[in-house]
Amino acid sequence: MKPKQKGNGRKAALKERTTVGQRPAFRPAVSQDKEVAQLKDSFANHLKYSLAKDEYSATRLDCYTSVALTIRDRLIRQWIETQQAYYKKDVKRVYYLSLEFLIGRTLGNSLINLGLLDSTHRAVHDLGYRMEDIREMEFDAGLGNGGLGRLAACFMDSLATLQIPAYGYGIRYEYGIFFQKIIDGYQVETADNWLRYGNPWEIERPEFLYIVRFYGRVEQHHDEHGSLRHQWVDTRDVAAVAFDTPIPGFRNNTVNTMRLWSAKSTREFDLEYFNHGDYERAVSDKAQTETISKVLYPNDNVFEGKELRLKQEYFFVSATIQDIIRRYKKTQTASSPHPFAAFPDKVAIHLNDTHPAIGISELMRIFLDIEGIGWDDAWDLTVRTFGYTNHTILPEALEKWPVTLFERVLPRHMQIIFEINRRFLDQINVRFPNDVDRLRRMSVIEEGYEKRVRMANLSIIGSHSVNGVSALHSDILKAGLFRDFYEIWPERFSNKTNGITQRRWLMLCNPGLAGLITDRIGEAWTTDLYALRKLRQYAKDPVFRDDWREVKHRNKRRLAGYIAEKIRVRVDPDSLFDCHVKRMHEYKRQLLNVLHVVSLYNRIKADPSADVVPRTVIFAGKAAPGYHTAKLIIKLINSIADVVNSDPYIKDLLKVVFISNYSVSMAAKIIPAADLSEQISTAGTEASGTGNMKFALNGALTVGTLDGANIEIMDEVGEENIFIFGHTAAEIESLRQQGYDPGKYYGENPDLRLALDMIAGGYFCRTHPELFRPVVDSLLRHDPYMVLADFAPYVACQEKVGVTYKDKDLWTRKSILNVANMGFFSADRTVKEYADGIWGVKSLPITFSDGK
Repeated sequence: MKPKQKGNGRKAALKERTTVGQRPAFRPAVSQDKEVAQLKDSFANHLKYSLAKDEYSATRLDCYTSVALTIRDRLIRQWIETQQAYYKKDVKRVYYLSLEFLIGRTLGNSLINLGLLDSTHRAVHDLGYRMEDIREMEFDAGLGNGGLGRLAACFMDSLATLQIPAYGYGIRYEYGIFFQKIIDGYQVETADNWLRYGNPWEIERPEFLYIVRFYGRVEQHHDEHGSLRHQWVDTRDVAAVAFDTPIPGFRNNTVNTMRLWSAKSTREFDLEYFNHGDYERAVSDKAQTETISKVLYPNDNVFEGKELRLKQEYFFVSATIQDIIRRYKKTQTASSPHPFAAFPDKVAIHLNDTHPAIGISELMRIFLDIEGIGWDDAWDLTVRTFGYTNHTILPEALEKWPVTLFERVLPRHMQIIFEINRRFLDQINVRFPNDVDRLRRMSVIEEGYEKRVRMANLSIIGSHSVNGVSALHSDILKAGLFRDFYEIWPERFSNKTNGITQRRWLMLCNPGLAGLITDRIGEAWTTDLYALRKLRQYAKDPVFRDDWREVKHRNKRRLAGYIAEKIRVRVDPDSLFDCHVKRMHEYKRQLLNVLHVVSLYNRIKADPSADVVPRTVIFAGKAAPGYHTAKLIIKLINSIADVVNSDPYIKDLLKVVFISNYSVSMAAKIIPAADLSEQISTAGTEASGTGNMKFALNGALTVGTLDGANIEIMDEVGEENIFIFGHTAAEIESLRQQGYDPGKYYGENPDLRLALDMIAGGYFCRTHPELFRPVVDSLLRHDPYMVLADFAPYVACQEKVGVTYKDKDLWTRKSILNVANMGFFSADRTVKEYADGIWGVKSLPITFSDGK
């Protein structure tokens, strides 16, 4: 199927735009015709020689793979030159350790960063294919649950764009976050076998194989100098094999590495069992060993101390630190009397939350037991090397491992942690004598019915830097969660507000808007998001506002088409697209939105001629498989949608849609089409949020609480260009202290009471009228996230939203000003702050050895 021919005029230009900007300056200038011809030749060669296919036998997947390999070829030279330059210059490197990397699809991002999007579109078109179809063949690499993993992916893009020597380390999960289906309104999980057809972007590195040990016991002995030594023996071993993915910077020669570890058995099967005919047992050990990297744990923000999760964390951390030390030793002279003295000057290890915190005890183990470094020196090197980012305020989400489990799986590490804790508490006792409560709060070991290892406390004690990810979050850490630590080490604490990469979250996902912006202010915003400030002057330009609305409307029509095709619901692109897309969790308060939907439905039913702004409420998000309440909320949303969408009295005034299997690629469809961004978590519960930034960068207006980065978005875009409602974090805490009574709000607000009674009474599920009663009972009896307390302010704020949306020029001006003032929220800015303030690393521009 051939792409449509381009039309003439301004509207046609907006319609057909695929990318923005000039040809990249970092590559030798060649004509686009020549570049297209080279791409076509490379595609044909890969189809024939890499895949053994021709034009008659090639499937669409083969075509995607050939395109991917063609583009990967163009990364290889830069990749090799980049890594060689790091060795030759002996630079300090950043090692970003994250249990999740939610990178999504790689093809589009690589095309953008290499400046090859237009040429590749042309080449694919000339070969008789549609680029849109080929890009849809790529599986999302669902190697993360949400914000934390997506932040890691954005950071990798920014690190390469800023030309910072860096590596991302994680696990190559064979099965990513589950594939979500909606059947009869319920979430049904199926395996996300994203590697089923291979991954053309990764390269296996069997030469980088490390042995990771578990279980066993610790033997002690004194060496020839009388020093006590420890040996970890009788262990069960697992091999970690490296798989590398190139991460290109934007229009420069830098290509960094994301290295993911896959677990392999140290032996294929037990030959003794095999020889005696017990074939199943012969391979069982192998299967159990390789389970470590099989599947990503879903996140429901309640920590569960599962043995497999502990093994996953240690597995990737141990392999990573062994790899870091191997690389360090390549450039440091072994003849030095203190070969590791320069370690913190050459290595910065960053913990993306507490998941990699075992790395602190692992580095100490290697320094003490293998390298023979004394405790004080080893500890000094370790603390100067590690930095720690906290991502959660919720106490129930903090990692706390049972000591008995930790001791059984990692006996030597438990000894080291006990010693770290003993020495630390001795210091605290000297500074605060006889303050038993303080010692109890700050101890790495939590006492109680079951002793547990507090990984957050270990992360703070073992790092020279601790940061939150929004101004409010960082203040809460210092004043509340980690107050004791802040009092003794205020210099360790800082804030690094999260950011997103504008290349993926505007340039790639919203080419129409990106092109319109570039036409007016140039392309400097692609690497300096503050350049968007130049858009402010165009907010008053009626022609520009018309173009802006046209781009948004086109995106909305595209999303409406997807909804009609996949969900069989017709939505009006002229209606207000109200989007609430994020992980399903009670603190994110999808229920508050649901109650407003029911209230709005009742208002329209009572008076169909009422002056109501037509609204399409779009939900998307996954609930952790074991999170019953979140899954019931999904069912509630779908049941309400069934009633609302089929009610003839409602017509197009209100539609409710739940889009299944939310992912990075799905976000790229929804976010450019959104008019309104729902960021309504209970104040004081969301560490930062990055979805709020993505929506605002694409011209959606935010309705939100003063939570996480919403506060900073309000400061940047102006209070008049955002819809803020609800109790503040301080007011929420005051309500809790006073004894919060949700029944009071139920009794005083008739709209709220009617909505809750309808849900509890089976109005939206006549066949099972008691189905949703637990949701209502929880709100009326407990309501931990103050949904009912914020209901009336939320409804009032939504009425203001509706009034504003009626004035198209006013809404468009606010939309333009939101985008214009989003410069602060680039991941480039965030990463630069980390590089300067925590890691102490500098950019290294890459020039090819032949001078090109």
